[in-house]
Amino acid sequence: MEPAGPPASETSTDSADSPGGLRRALGFRELVVFGMLFIAPMAPVGIFGVLDAKSHGAVSTVYLVATAAMAFTAFSYAQMLRVVPQAGSVYAYARAGLGEGPGFIAGWMAMLDYLLIPAVAYVFSGIALHSLVPAVNQWVWTAIAVVVTTGLNLAGVRLAARVGLLVLVFELVVLAVFTAAALEALLTGSNHRPWSSPFTGFGGFSLGAVMSAVSVAVLSFLGFDAIAAFAEEHDGPSARVGRAVVFCLALAGVLFVTQTYLAALLEPDSPQYLAAHPEAQGSAFYDTLEASIGHWLHLLVAISKAVGAAFAALAGQAAAGRLIFAMARDGRLPRPLARIDRRTGVPFGALLVAATITLVAAVWSASRSDGLDQLTSVVNVGALTAFVLLHASVVGWYLVRHGSRAWLPHLLAPAAGTAVIVWVLVAASHTAQIVGAVWLAAGLAVWATQRSLRTRG
Repeated sequence: MEPAGPPASETSTDSADSPGGLRRALGFRELVVFGMLFIAPMAPVGIFGVLDAKSHGAVSTVYLVATAAMAFTAFSYAQMLRVVPQAGSVYAYARAGLGEGPGFIAGWMAMLDYLLIPAVAYVFSGIALHSLVPAVNQWVWTAIAVVVTTGLNLAGVRLAARVGLLVLVFELVVLAVFTAAALEALLTGSNHRPWSSPFTGFGGFSLGAVMSAVSVAVLSFLGFDAIAAFAEEHDGPSARVGRAVVFCLALAGVLFVTQTYLAALLEPDSPQYLAAHPEAQGSAFYDTLEASIGHWLHLLVAISKAVGAAFAALAGQAAAGRLIFAMARDGRLPRPLARIDRRTGVPFGALLVAATITLVAAVWSASRSDGLDQLTSVVNVGALTAFVLLHASVVGWYLVRHGSRAWLPHLLAPAAGTAVIVWVLVAASHTAQIVGAVWLAAGLAVWATQRSLRTRG
């Protein structure tokens, strides 16, 4: 193992308000806004039917287990944020806890996720907007969403957070309207399943079915970790950033369990029917709204998803820009990408690179009939691989480097988190595994080339 990078207090990295550092402009609220925007309060809408079919109706139990499983990762983020409060997120943590090489690979793998998840979100936004205004092509809506949100990111992190807060409030209001309307429908006897079935299953509980669905559900939470990318721009103690990560995960878990519980009770089709008719799974949530409450709520949720997806991409694009900036500042990517705009305090070049790659991927996907399937099959492998290195960095920093004997937070919790992530990676699609392996191989080649050039120099 190569010598690990020095702790935050000893690095040559400039402080957040000095030349080479990012401007401290975010409080706890803004961190939560970025995290919840990226996750999206109604993230289960698109995969509700898939989870309902896989879990035999125990979809709320699926999200309870998924929240608990992802809590290990959130806890590891909180541990590392205390000692490495830098913009590079998992790249900075793995570099400090494991060494330069693992740090680069962690950043390289996370970059795949941070660049492609916003592309998927932009495509979802384009699909929703096209359904509302069919006269405008889907890829045009997708491109418009990219341009608008990129403009906000380039205008400064505080402005982006303020606009993002408005969007997040709108999404939460729509979720509250859904909750109230669903409760009213249930109180008038509109439920099609027993009250306990979202937790116990419809037709019998199956632990294997629930765990199979959990491997899909954990992907709904990807994005809460983006909060860590803004650690260098937070205006308070680094421990507060870790609390924001944990808070977002817990809040998302509550929202996901609540909405899937209500939707499952109102779902007119059985999980067995959805399993036998996979073509009905993608629209199951919307079909439930249409049948049990009315078209007006279907339309309102669709608008919320259209706007919310675009701003989930805004948060992801901002996080990608910070990751590219941090790697460029350390010489792992071209150094011009580490330049900060004096007026706005954002990494202008890094954000433009992230936006350009995301735009190309999103428009390509939106213009192909199979583009979304191709894109969604690979977006998660990068983040999950980086999570494994995150857990390893906790062990490396605390136990190996500093001799900690706190076995629960610094060994057992990271080991449990690693087990969960490896399990999800094994369950990933064959295409995703191949793309992840190719991206990893490319990263190793880039690292080997950089190291060779340094040795010669």
